[in-house]
Amino acid sequence: MKIIVFGHTGFAGRNVTDELSRHNVSFVGASLSTGLDLRDPAATAAFLREHQPTHIINCAAHVGSLNYVTEQAATVVADNSRMILGMYEAVAQECPQVLVINPIANCAYPATADIFREDEWWNGHLHRSVLSYGTSRRLLWAAAECFQLQYGVRSIHLLTPNMYGPYDSTDPNKAHALNALISKFVKAEHTGQAELPVWGTGVAIREWLYAPDFARLVWDVLQNPDREGLTQPTNLAQNDGLSVKELVGIIQEKFDYCGKLVWDPSKPDGAPKKVMDDKKFRQVFPAFEFTDFRVGIAETVKYYESVYPY
Repeated sequence: MKIIVFGHTGFAGRNVTDELSRHNVSFVGASLSTGLDLRDPAATAAFLREHQPTHIINCAAHVGSLNYVTEQAATVVADNSRMILGMYEAVAQECPQVLVINPIANCAYPATADIFREDEWWNGHLHRSVLSYGTSRRLLWAAAECFQLQYGVRSIHLLTPNMYGPYDSTDPNKAHALNALISKFVKAEHTGQAELPVWGTGVAIREWLYAPDFARLVWDVLQNPDREGLTQPTNLAQNDGLSVKELVGIIQEKFDYCGKLVWDPSKPDGAPKKVMDDKKFRQVFPAFEFTDFRVGIAETVKYYESVYPY
């Protein structure tokens, strides 16, 4: 395999590259922070021409918190759309035989759905809080299908729950929700804050995927990309969710923080419930075992402790 990881310095990308390194698999990373702008098809084509990959793991994205993707909605949708089209145009020109693996965040599912099922993910409008990023995730699937129709480019789409784990941002406005919470607790404990603000009301229910588990699933796909079921988008699902208030309780178990939690209802909760059906997942990945949630939380706490102060 000749693997390129787009977005290799980001949250998902760093977990994927860790997993590849654990298996002694070489790869080439490319990110905006290291000089490659996927919004530029010519630059991307030149990069692919040089490296001629057999596999692309596409973790590149412009994303942040619910608050961020609302405040920066136009920029988020424009940047992600240009990245998607720039990448696929370059792939079609330079290496149409490549296999592209795309994570697609579950914000692409309709706002009114309580249980996210793969054959229903186009059945309704997106929640307004994730309109910018969710629209680009639906475009990612549509663009991939169109480039397969015309150029034969093959893509595998993995629908992901909210992720948490090491390597996410230390900025609460850019980090994924659970990581933002954990980073706030670490900072509050170190600084002795009297109050710890928590965005939203805490009632929203979410399913969570430990980012190293996502990386292990990508590795699993690389081993056998021709297995039945992967020709269509597949949930990486456990069919289980927790409210944000329940999450806060679990996180508090890891700290001696004695300050006051202050809920901020001016910040968006997002869709009321996001839990993913796991029927297809269990058919495609029958032997996969997810990391225990409390173990994942503990490891994420360790990560933010390791990078403090921030």
